[in-house]
Amino acid sequence: MSALLDSSVLVAALASDELRHAECLTLLLKGGNFVYSHALLETFSTLTGGKLGVRVTADFAVRMLSETVLPRVAVIELSSTEIIAALAIAQSRGVRGGGIYDYMHLVAAIKAKVSVLHTLNMGDFLHLRRDGDPEIEVP
Repeated sequence: MSALLDSSVLVAALASDELRHAECLTLLLKGGNFVYSHALLETFSTLTGGKLGVRVTADFAVRMLSETVLPRVAVIELSSTEIIAALAIAQSRGVRGGGIYDYMHLVAAIKAKVSVLHTLNMGDFLHLRRDGDPEIEVP
């Protein structure tokens, strides 16, 4: 059973100081999962100076993404047509402001036909989910 991993899972997998590091790293190393392409940007941002401050250099973040993440996941891209279609129904899902970024992870999970979207930020996703969508779970 494959899943989509959001950026919170990728950050926790790569940063040993994260509370759920072991679970997230195990999930990542298992392989066979998906990530939405935007998660690579969010992970880089968080690791190199996001809300929690600088953890690693940009060069090291790129190495971690290239050598640890990309060999183990399939990256899901959304076309401009798919993005516009998702934006057209975003309001009906309760999406506002920056919540669009979380919603697009869910759209990518639906496109990938996974049964689970793994996140450490349940509150960002649970209200977006509808019947038939992937389950939202913490690793």
